[in-house]
Amino acid sequence: MGLLLQGILIKTVKYLVKKKKGSTHQIDKKIKDTTVELRHIIHDIIFILLGTLSAGFGLKGFLLPNMFIDGGVMGISLIIAELSEIPLSFLIVVVNLPFLIMGFSTISRQFALKSIIAIVLLAISVHFIPYPIITDDKLLIAVFGGFFLGLGIGLAIRGGSVIDGTEVLAVFVSRKTSLTIGDIILIFNTFIFGVAAYVFTIEIALYAMLTYLTASKTVDFVVSGIEEYVGVTIISDKNEEIRLAIIEKMGRGCTIYYGKRGQTLKQTEIVYTLITRLELAKLHTEIDKIDENAFIVMHSIKDAKGGMIKKRPLK
Repeated sequence: MGLLLQGILIKTVKYLVKKKKGSTHQIDKKIKDTTVELRHIIHDIIFILLGTLSAGFGLKGFLLPNMFIDGGVMGISLIIAELSEIPLSFLIVVVNLPFLIMGFSTISRQFALKSIIAIVLLAISVHFIPYPIITDDKLLIAVFGGFFLGLGIGLAIRGGSVIDGTEVLAVFVSRKTSLTIGDIILIFNTFIFGVAAYVFTIEIALYAMLTYLTASKTVDFVVSGIEEYVGVTIISDKNEEIRLAIIEKMGRGCTIYYGKRGQTLKQTEIVYTLITRLELAKLHTEIDKIDENAFIVMHSIKDAKGGMIKKRPLK
């Protein structure tokens, strides 16, 4: 199916470029860019679909039938669902909506649109799919409910979206204040667990903390241990094009430093940039458009200050 769609799109691109009397180089460049974008879109859709199915299983198979909650925006939705007769599927969309609006200005329009699609798919999954109730053991509910929910959140992030708006809020507030992303998430979840202890019981709040810890560790594992920021080192013969893509298309700064290749001792320019993990999927797309064989090294950054990391990126 993917190959058929890719073939149709390539033929369409050829026709449109030829109609505008584009050169052979322009045609080849456009085809390559379209192919890369299509491949990444299919990749992201698969991760988002798997993520919403996994998160739905964690919610309906473990947490919701047993009055368990989680941290973050999902925790707020679960608390409201337990205290009212409003369906969780409806609350997932409504409660996340303000955070997705923040995502338009904080991250990017593409990210916000992907997240809206992911959250709507999660709501549909929770409402229509008859997930089986797995167990009534409280420890198993907290651990495995958190695991499947965290797996879903992590897969959605790998697809360039979120199904819980907590991180979007944290990125938004961190750019307006001196607080770090980690500080904001900690404060937000402390408030939620405090409400859970007051409204329900301390025991439920403690199990909620266990659910949240399991989910957060699973998210870290799924996204390869990436923290709030990611330092990316790129070595390519097309370093100048990559530098311009980071600045003009990502709206981020970068640093160029010089090195030598180990085998040939040939001098080369090395591009280094710092982005949030929510922007990582877009960076991979832009690099693949230019050089699919580029050597990329990524490492976790706990926090960052100054430069362009907290400034609003270009549209």
